[in-house]
Amino acid sequence: MERTDVLIVGGGPVGLTLALDLGRRGVDCVLIDQRDAPGRLPKMERCNARSMEIYRRLGVAEAIRAAGFPAGLPMDVFILTRLTAPPLVTHRYPSVAAWRERIAACRDGSEPLEPYQLISQYTLEPLLKATVERLPGVSVRFGCTYVSHAQDAEGVVVALRAGPDGATRTLRARFLVGCDGGGSLVRERLGIRLEGETGASLRQALFRCDDLFARIPTGPGRHWHIADPEGGFIIAQDDTRHFSYHCVTADDAAVPALWERAVALPIRYSTEYLGGWTQRLMVAERFAEGRVLLAGDAAHLVIPTGGLGMNTGVGDAIDLGWKLAATLAGWGGSGLLASYAAERRPVALRAVRASAAATRGRRRWRALVTPDLAPDSEQAHALAALADIEQRKSNDLLGIELGYRYVHSPIIAGTENDAPDPDRWDYVPDARPGARLPHLWRDDGSAVQDALGLGFTLLRLAGAQGSAAALEAGFAALGAPLEVRAMAEPALREIYGAGWLLLRPDLHVAWRGEAPPEAALARHVTGHG
Repeated sequence: MERTDVLIVGGGPVGLTLALDLGRRGVDCVLIDQRDAPGRLPKMERCNARSMEIYRRLGVAEAIRAAGFPAGLPMDVFILTRLTAPPLVTHRYPSVAAWRERIAACRDGSEPLEPYQLISQYTLEPLLKATVERLPGVSVRFGCTYVSHAQDAEGVVVALRAGPDGATRTLRARFLVGCDGGGSLVRERLGIRLEGETGASLRQALFRCDDLFARIPTGPGRHWHIADPEGGFIIAQDDTRHFSYHCVTADDAAVPALWERAVALPIRYSTEYLGGWTQRLMVAERFAEGRVLLAGDAAHLVIPTGGLGMNTGVGDAIDLGWKLAATLAGWGGSGLLASYAAERRPVALRAVRASAAATRGRRRWRALVTPDLAPDSEQAHALAALADIEQRKSNDLLGIELGYRYVHSPIIAGTENDAPDPDRWDYVPDARPGARLPHLWRDDGSAVQDALGLGFTLLRLAGAQGSAAALEAGFAALGAPLEVRAMAEPALREIYGAGWLLLRPDLHVAWRGEAPPEAALARHVTGHG
């Protein structure tokens, strides 16, 4: 029987990100996907700033940018009755290049290290797959189907179907991770329910139209919301030659005519996909059972409004990767993997709340749409005033993307308050335990995040008193990786709020304090209680 440390079911962005993180940590893993090759549907269309920080640490951020939406193009959002009509609302969002300039000038921690990146899932998946396939110890197998599993105290025996004969084979893994999407068979086999609500059904089309992007009268952008009764929505894909179009209709045959009406320009185009999808806001009741864990859409389903689905899944992968590696290496305690659900399920619920609020906002302004809406009418002015407020809930999400904290995590020491993580949309730099470490520049122009290795890092900041020897001894006793880094810039101390900070492999603050940490902290943050 074949054996591996981790079997990942599902070769979408979340499964591939997990495989990439595990492979870089030297963990043997197998990734399977029932598809013969990555898909051709756009699905997600943007890696947010937090995901791009993660991909920077994984070494693929620049490759993603090279494959995605050109860096000089703005990410503007428009609401209008037709592409040829004057916009009722225009929301300006910077290009990657412009945001990078803003980040370069920022010294207060309020900006991420990396801007967002528009990239279609059908572009991202092959890129990640090719990267993962180059890693030693990682086997990527498309055309291989998960059938069932049985687990015991030592691992999981998984039945797989692959090969031209379709024969069922078995593989034994120490852990199984289901990254197999909203219809997850792994979740189904575990008997884990999704909790939440199901919303409207829409039609989605993917059109290729090579010259449309350059001809749109608004100029370049990212989203065009069509103020029509069908709720039309046009999204530019990363190559600017493809567009996804969403609308509410029960008839697939009606979609091309609705698209042509929304564009209102003479165009030549081809239809590459046409189908339906249903809005869902749901979270699994549990994220794990024994040695089987869920991540991404298998664990939570979020309406694309706000772009929090895949990006929340990338956060799952980066939380889970180091914990699996630590457990397999022997220095992770029994409580380490248990902390995965304690940390990530509240984040998923938070993403659902944010997406629900954005969806309600969109519905509010769309309720004012009439079939004969004229751009200069009183009705249009009322719609524009409401949409100028409500539509921002779909795009101004930096606080949701960067600002979550693992407040109630069993492996975070001294959370400093028991208040729930606020659902705030703007980002305020926060280095309290459980938060993502805010990005700051050092005096030499390097980023603090770039100085953090694959293990734990203890930062000794300006004015810190005492010695790190006790904590070093505590980590050494466990065989756990710890680096101590001294950074003397006063600005770091001011914004990070303490003389000592212990940082986890996923860039979250595990502990901070003025006195040097004691040896017992090592056991707490590695899940030994």
